[in-house]
Amino acid sequence: MTKHIDYYFTPVSPWAFLGHARFMQLLRDSGASVSVRPVDFGAIFPASGGLPLAKRAPQRQAYRLVELKRFADALQVPLNPQPKFFPVPADPAALLIVAAGEREGEDVALELAGRFGTAVWVEQRDIGDEATRRAIVAEAGLPNDLHARAAAPATAGRYATYTQQALDVGVFGAPSYVVDGEIFWGQDRLDFIARRLHAG
Repeated sequence: MTKHIDYYFTPVSPWAFLGHARFMQLLRDSGASVSVRPVDFGAIFPASGGLPLAKRAPQRQAYRLVELKRFADALQVPLNPQPKFFPVPADPAALLIVAAGEREGEDVALELAGRFGTAVWVEQRDIGDEATRRAIVAEAGLPNDLHARAAAPATAGRYATYTQQALDVGVFGAPSYVVDGEIFWGQDRLDFIARRLHAG
């Protein structure tokens, strides 16, 4: 039986970043294939009852910071819970990841997603800035024409399709991992995914 994971996320999610290295290891250990699907949570939140961070109650915002520190410490992953450039528009980086997946393959798209996460949550770089995105793409060894591909209408169309697919399967938060139609929400569910893949 083929093991496959549909990975729905946004490149600005700290939770996706916290789970990135462990998700990569899970893929290596399990031999599972992956479809890397950055999606627009600006469309998903209104459809699923979620709120963008700035509109959440103060106590929820405060507890989020506590949990980010807890997980970062427990996982020994460097993370600044309140980085200089956050919130930041996710779409430009997401479109580059979509284009990378189309041109270079899912593994490269996943690596680029990790680089954007690191830029925001560790290096305090502004991925909303075009020059910063160009630098990150170059650091990843990807061709310069990726930016033109990311700006193409076809790439925007794929991004919209991924977002609709996420809505169709019931995704409401990032990161979400879907195995045979079963959703696992959050990087703290990776152990459950490993068990699900092992069980076949």
